[in-house]
Amino acid sequence: MKFIILMSMLFISSCSNQSLENYKSENPKLNLRTFFNGKLFAQGIVQDRSGKVIQRFDVDINASWKDNQGIIDEKFSYSDNTKSERVWKLTEKTPFKYEGTAHDVIGVANGEVSGNAFLFEYRLNVPVGDTTYSINFEDWMYLLDQKTLLAKASMTKWGFRVGEVTLVMTKKDN
Repeated sequence: MKFIILMSMLFISSCSNQSLENYKSENPKLNLRTFFNGKLFAQGIVQDRSGKVIQRFDVDINASWKDNQGIIDEKFSYSDNTKSERVWKLTEKTPFKYEGTAHDVIGVANGEVSGNAFLFEYRLNVPVGDTTYSINFEDWMYLLDQKTLLAKASMTKWGFRVGEVTLVMTKKDN
């Protein structure tokens, strides 16, 4: 019986009350084509499930759009002196819905904009030592002003929180 109660509590606590609907009237309005266009710079942290910062990183971003296709080229530099790159290919499916792919994304990422917020959900192959893990990301992004976006991604595996990524992106003067 205790096991059932514990599992129920874990399930209930893992449910999110956050909804894109909560942000539809928030300003400034986020337009992905406008914000992710040109050169950007980001700084962020990765935290483990206990909240301990386990990695810091910088990202140089070059983004562009042609018709309904966007390319977001991210070059990561980590605090342990490693580097990586991810090139997102975004497709605007409707004025507020997007799909994305990248070499380390499993399947297709799905995103939606509402007001100043963008919710991007995807599964990512994450290398840790000699092993690669498939991790689910629920990535919430919030436009703070025309040049600044705050992103906070929750990472889960089998429904359990395994970590979090927080970063701030800033548009460079192009």
